[in-house]
Amino acid sequence: MHTLRIATRKSALALWQAEHVADRLRAAHPDLAVELVPMTTQGDRVLDRPLASIGGKGLFLKELEVAMQEGRADLAVHSCKDVPMQLEDGFVLSAILQRADPADAFVSNGFQRLDRLPPAARVGTSSLRRQAQLRAHRPDLVLLDLRGNVNTRLAKLDAGEYDAIVLACAGLARLGLGDRIASRLLPPDWLPAVAQGAIAIECRAGDARTIALTGVLDDASTHRCVAAERAMNRRLHGSCSVPVAGYAVEAEDGLHLWGLVGDAESGRLVRAEAQGGADDPDSLGMAVAGRLLEHGAGAILAAAVARAGH
Repeated sequence: MHTLRIATRKSALALWQAEHVADRLRAAHPDLAVELVPMTTQGDRVLDRPLASIGGKGLFLKELEVAMQEGRADLAVHSCKDVPMQLEDGFVLSAILQRADPADAFVSNGFQRLDRLPPAARVGTSSLRRQAQLRAHRPDLVLLDLRGNVNTRLAKLDAGEYDAIVLACAGLARLGLGDRIASRLLPPDWLPAVAQGAIAIECRAGDARTIALTGVLDDASTHRCVAAERAMNRRLHGSCSVPVAGYAVEAEDGLHLWGLVGDAESGRLVRAEAQGGADDPDSLGMAVAGRLLEHGAGAILAAAVARAGH
């Protein structure tokens, strides 16, 4: 019996996603054995500083990629929003699973919606994208950093450190915590992270067998939408040190992509959108990025990168 080994982080959400992929692979290939290889990454170890200041979301991937390079694992499972816009040489995304709820979640024990928060309420998030949109919607709020896994963040909210926090709906639902969502922050008014809600499978580029075995889990529509969002982000050189948001949907006439670049300090938002053919999502992403830059996103991006470097 052939065995596939999945490298995964040890957080509850990462393990859920890896087990979900393992179950899907076993169902698709009854003669296949699938094992998990849980690991702790640098992004999990350093919790006292914002991700943007210590190297970005790629810190969640590096150890998993090393495990694949050294032959200790055959694939890795990621939240697609954590996957850098440019993969390391020698790796490919062999599948992107059907997207779950892409929206951000407003989570609060005392208030149902963002607009119901009292003046100067304390809201926790370390995401610059979320901070920028919070500032735009409610400039009076006090925004505070919030790191750690989902349960850690919820525990800090429950301890009274925050009046509200913002998380991903998909992560809460996957952990059976959907009842903690007070309300959903919905696109296109509020845009999620690029590829939010989707699970990605990463393999070695030369491993044809693993690519074929995992490729059956790919959802073509999700893959096209995520490709458009990621192409936009690549053109903008987006990372967690840059507040970029993007969301694409597929309709009968092709893809529709909304993009946003925001300033986490001032709350200034630059928005753009466009439609394009489903057969060329990269061109659509590049076009929306171009419109964002035409509308002044470049100065916001440069300032964000400069702040992250200090």
